[in-house]
Amino acid sequence: MMADMDASSTLGAAETGVTFKYNLIWFILLLIIPLYIIQELSGRIGIATSKGFGDVIRENYSKRTSVLMSFPMAISDVVTYAIEYIGIAIGLNLIGIPIIVSLPAVYIIHLFVVSKRKYARTERILIPVSFVLILAFIIDLFLRGFIDSNPVYIKFSYSYIFMLAVNVGAVIMPFMLFFQASATADKYKFVRNAFSMANIKNVALKSMRRETFLGAVVSELLMVIVEMVFSGIKYNGSFASAVELSGALDNVAGPFSPYLFGIGLISAGFIALIVISLGSAWGIVESLGIDKKHTFKVYIIESLPAVMAGMILPPSFLINIVLYLLVVFVFVLIGPGIILGIIGINKEIMGNLKLSKANAIAYFFSIAFVIIFGILAII
Repeated sequence: MMADMDASSTLGAAETGVTFKYNLIWFILLLIIPLYIIQELSGRIGIATSKGFGDVIRENYSKRTSVLMSFPMAISDVVTYAIEYIGIAIGLNLIGIPIIVSLPAVYIIHLFVVSKRKYARTERILIPVSFVLILAFIIDLFLRGFIDSNPVYIKFSYSYIFMLAVNVGAVIMPFMLFFQASATADKYKFVRNAFSMANIKNVALKSMRRETFLGAVVSELLMVIVEMVFSGIKYNGSFASAVELSGALDNVAGPFSPYLFGIGLISAGFIALIVISLGSAWGIVESLGIDKKHTFKVYIIESLPAVMAGMILPPSFLINIVLYLLVVFVFVLIGPGIILGIIGINKEIMGNLKLSKANAIAYFFSIAFVIIFGILAII
């Protein structure tokens, strides 16, 4: 969930704030519900099957179906990687390291972390650093003061509907379904010996639900905070400059705000890079039926074009397509989202963790809710 507040989501929330002030706070908080419901089912599948989402699709439907579900996600994730690399590079540039040096270095460090399975240790370092930036945003918000803006505002205009779709895409990303199922399955494998087989799934389910609910609440509150912070800054129509973004922290850090923002951007971007690459690579190897020891090769194949794009294309180009990318995520989510629900109601696959009728209705309503905003954004 921390990784969900990556460079693209932060930019989406910032754009929401400068465009509609506090008007979409109600909608962002409302997204806690579908975010939790969708992620809960993904984790439930991991517990019920002890397998990743891609494995479950391939084994119970077909390899072709699993590939169709995972590869659109992988393609869109390449663009996401590029944005994350650019976000990290911009953060390093703010503290004095040029992009031509920082991007290759970040790429090598990223490959080392995922190949040596050091991501848990890395996250323990980076998550507290990311919270420093979040705390700075909160302090800045109170120092600047709140503005007079209605937090519940509905308007039937294209720009309003488009921004709703942007926030949906920023919150519920395709890679999350694959990551949640695989990560939960792995966690279940590590703890299965600690409990009897009769109790382990119920214990794991309760734990996963608590963590997923907490993550859903925290990630949406962070989106609200970013929206509120950027509601009060001067805006020239583009977030292509990280210096402009760091200006939101002037009340907290003054002339040091670029350094504070840069460090926070590096940390948040690297967390996102690790989690997105894990979710995407797991989805691909599972869908193809490849042993997970080859996941490292997928990291290289997916990340290399993103690094090259980051070095060739100007940062402004990548940053300016963020909003459209977030809307695209809604459509990429359609296939995996529907088949996730179909698996969730399948007694043969899910056993006693099969969705109840009420939970199934809530799930499919959540997916329909997400899809509708994507469709409205392009009409």
